[in-house]
Amino acid sequence: MRLGDDFFRRDAREVAPELAGKLLACKTAQGVSALRIAETEIYLGEADTACHAHKGRTPRTDALYRSGGTIYVYLCYGMHWLINIVTAEEENPQCVLIRACERPFDGPGKLTRRLGIDKRFYGESICTHPDIWIEDDGARYALEALPRVGIGYASEEDQARPWRYVIREKLQSEE
Repeated sequence: MRLGDDFFRRDAREVAPELAGKLLACKTAQGVSALRIAETEIYLGEADTACHAHKGRTPRTDALYRSGGTIYVYLCYGMHWLINIVTAEEENPQCVLIRACERPFDGPGKLTRRLGIDKRFYGESICTHPDIWIEDDGARYALEALPRVGIGYASEEDQARPWRYVIREKLQSEE
């Protein structure tokens, strides 16, 4: 089942752990690829020194201020596109980074390269876009909450927050 706006129009602290284990589906030249989301990470608004919205609204961060379900794609280190899904209501800049899908796509740059995700998706809706969406197939996983990574520019307090979720063992499938 494709996830709708109501799933994403909640606080990122609720969405991120529930998003881990879902399927990220994308139409590619080879057909539809559906990959299990293995790792997510929370970015929680202007007060979060790791969040791009920390310095306020800019042309780059405009999508973060839109309503939940908006795709926020940005270029990291000038070479890797990273995909985030905006959460919460408009003007509340929160998002969840999809850090990894099950191997061999164990990094956000490898993932977007494999799926052909780039700036074309910026500001689009993950809930209604014909070429990219997130599905819930009923699979459930035990999660491990860990500190976020790759945010050395953030405050020590924000670096230490256990806002990264990694799937571990499969628990059940709903029929």
